[in-house]
Amino acid sequence: MSDPTRPVSSDPALDHSGMTEGERRALEMVEAAETGGRKLYGWQKSLVTALAIAWCLFQMYAAQVGTLDPLILRATHLAFAFALGYLVFPFRKTPGAAQVGVPWYDWILGTVAVGTAVYLITQYPTIANVQGGVLNSTDVWVGSAMVVLLLLAAWRTIGIAMPIVAGVFMLYALTGPRGLIRGDLGPQLQLHAGQTWPQVVGQLFANTEGIFGTAIGVSAQIVFLFVLFGSVFDKLGAGEWFMNVAQGLLGGFRGGPAKASVLSSALNGIISGSAVSNVVTGGNITIGTMKRVGYSAEKAGAIEVASSSNGQLMPPVMGAAAFIMAQNLNIEYRSLILAAAIPAFLCYSALLVVTHIEALKLGLRGLPRHELPRVRQTLLSGWYYLIPLGYLIGTLTINPEATPERVALNTIFLMIGMMFVQEAWRASRDTRGVGRGLLDGGRMLIEAFEAGARSMIGIAVATAAAGIIVGIVTITGLGFGLADIVQLVSEGFRAFLTGAAGLLPGVDAAAVASFGAMLIVLLMAQLIALILGMGLPTTANYILMSALIVPIIAKIAGLDVTNPAQMLPVHMFVFYFGIMADSTPPVALAAFAAAAISGGNPVATGIQAFQYELRTALLAYMMFFNPALLLIANGRLGGVPWAEAVPMILFAFIGLVAFSAATLRFLHRRTNLLQTLLLLVASFILIIPTHVVWNLAALALIALVYFWQKAGSRSGPPAVPSAA
Repeated sequence: MSDPTRPVSSDPALDHSGMTEGERRALEMVEAAETGGRKLYGWQKSLVTALAIAWCLFQMYAAQVGTLDPLILRATHLAFAFALGYLVFPFRKTPGAAQVGVPWYDWILGTVAVGTAVYLITQYPTIANVQGGVLNSTDVWVGSAMVVLLLLAAWRTIGIAMPIVAGVFMLYALTGPRGLIRGDLGPQLQLHAGQTWPQVVGQLFANTEGIFGTAIGVSAQIVFLFVLFGSVFDKLGAGEWFMNVAQGLLGGFRGGPAKASVLSSALNGIISGSAVSNVVTGGNITIGTMKRVGYSAEKAGAIEVASSSNGQLMPPVMGAAAFIMAQNLNIEYRSLILAAAIPAFLCYSALLVVTHIEALKLGLRGLPRHELPRVRQTLLSGWYYLIPLGYLIGTLTINPEATPERVALNTIFLMIGMMFVQEAWRASRDTRGVGRGLLDGGRMLIEAFEAGARSMIGIAVATAAAGIIVGIVTITGLGFGLADIVQLVSEGFRAFLTGAAGLLPGVDAAAVASFGAMLIVLLMAQLIALILGMGLPTTANYILMSALIVPIIAKIAGLDVTNPAQMLPVHMFVFYFGIMADSTPPVALAAFAAAAISGGNPVATGIQAFQYELRTALLAYMMFFNPALLLIANGRLGGVPWAEAVPMILFAFIGLVAFSAATLRFLHRRTNLLQTLLLLVASFILIIPTHVVWNLAALALIALVYFWQKAGSRSGPPAVPSAA
């Protein structure tokens, strides 16, 4: 048996040669956070590779046959995540310290964790059919072990926040007059008599309402294949091609490297939903070029963070949360990506404006044209990358009978064939020969499978752990209690606004009070999403918010929870703020990764990125108050004709431009306080659907500020702040 502490083969995923110190630290950060930071060699590394390939093949087989029992599929999915999670994610993450080899206790923990899943797979027919779903003592012990080991796996893969939140919810379930913990939490929160531990384990372990609920079901059935699609597509070379295309198209314009960063992140967002890995993948090139043309280290890092974080908004691969959202709303995924297309376009268009405003403020130029990739040559060198992407998008959006998982699987098969053809063709044009090219294609495929499987560990564990919270909410009715509390606050605020508005002549006090009460609830939801997002990944954040907060907003807004067209804006609202949490200090891993590359201050980078992300916050409110942006009209999805959609998109974009100029305090030149307020008023008017006269008035305000500044610029040069 070979020594696992001695390197016997290179690992491209962990190859740091040729990198700067900052790039190396950023890559290590991604590995530690998303794919596991433990260094493995020899037979241990081979074992991880074999498990990763086996997981990929199992998921592809499950999608191909489509007949596996849901709980068996989900338990097997979690078993693979347990095995790989305990092997590649160390319990302690010490920055800069290499963690080599798997310690003995992780072998034990991983084996027991996998054993609990295998037990459920083998015993589930007996539990369901013979025992009537009632657990015996052995089932309770095994289920208890799974819950504990799942929380330990979540701690090491996604951080301590999820285990703490899940633990608090379980304590709540156990507390009550007849619970394991005797006590009374008061009439607002004590909505159940209390559960015994076997009752809690029964809810979480052996049915599809707890750990093996909807969230991990979507992870096992759909998300894995789309993550694998992104991994294979990137290994094929598409990510680098997107970057070169973006650099060639936009790199020569004012502040061009920042605009190229936005465009390349939007293109990469089509296939990847990971903010941190997008920062490292694109930031290795774009951050350095941004600094070179004059952006400060913090601004360069913040632009990369903002553009990479928003990659989760880009259809068709919007991250795991979007697939879960479609399942929660009981709509086709194609309907969701069509609805999300306009907000995603607006989000990235507004970010391009932000980078342009920053370039104007700093007086920046672009890169020399001779240093940029030639657009025509670059497009011709990789045009065939559009074939699988076109098939995926086209089939998802046009064919109503195609399921997302089957489309993703077919696209993976297509790309595997392209990978071997590409490498064989390249090898035939040099001295390697076709045979060596085919071998290189096989090596690339193995690397893609391993990268895809390792990226799925955190998602699988997060969705399973979130199932604990959802299961507790279901068994205790906690959501109703929280709704009553929030409604009490909302009604108090409504009464205050009614009285205050009644003092003003000609004001509809009821309308003002209703809008204000709804706004305070949305602000509370926004704050909760941002706080949760500091410690939870986007997927887990969305699952919690959809289980706890979305029903509260729906109740107070008087929405029909069975109508997807009414509920989609609420789900998108919490989804957008969950994404914003990736760049919200003090815990903003994407900002720390960008700062490691740029050499800037990570907290300052996060604060600057949050300022850029304010347009995303505004867009979330725009979608809530104007569902037509999601193509919702007359109570149904896709009900907005393009004749109405085009001017609506134009007004929304102008509103985002005005808001960005106000938050950055710059339009044609630096804005004074009154000009900033006028821009904010104009942007807020354009948020809410009103009569066209109000929209024209908002445009007039923006024009007033612009020409006011133009007139002022004739009397003296605009004050341009320093790049620092």
